Amino acid sequence: MDIPRFHLAFPVRDLAEARAFYGELLGCPEGRSSPEWVDFDFHGHQIVAHLSPGEAGGAATNAVDGHQVPVRHFGLLLTLPEWEALAARLKSAGTSFIIEPHIRFPGAPGEQATMFFLDPSGNALEFKAFADDAQVFAK
Repeated sequence: MDIPRFHLAFPVRDLAEARAFYGELLGCPEGRSSPEWVDFDFHGHQIVAHLSPGEAGGAATNAVDGHQVPVRHFGLLLTLPEWEALAARLKSAGTSFIIEPHIRFPGAPGEQATMFFLDPSGNALEFKAFADDAQVFAK
């Protein structure tokens, strides 16, 4: 399916940390850059890490299915095999999860595999997968 790609700009405290995290750990190829920002190819989408140490991170959460989910977060919907491979790679790298990889809403509409973790600047990321694409927007 051909869908529009998104662009997201977000603050980081250090561009070298962002390059190591997004480029090396998550495997996002680097695009253009300057001393103040760097573009990454986030599975076909453009994310831009902007140097702004005072704005990075966020602490607000909301309760979702028994967990405190960071309000400010971004991520991707992956296939289940891609999600499982990423979870294994993150675990082997010693990633500290906000919410460990698990199945949310088991047996209900919208059942999903999900995990939350922080980048080095404190920005929250969520990666999830659905067994059935029709469940992505389930009510």
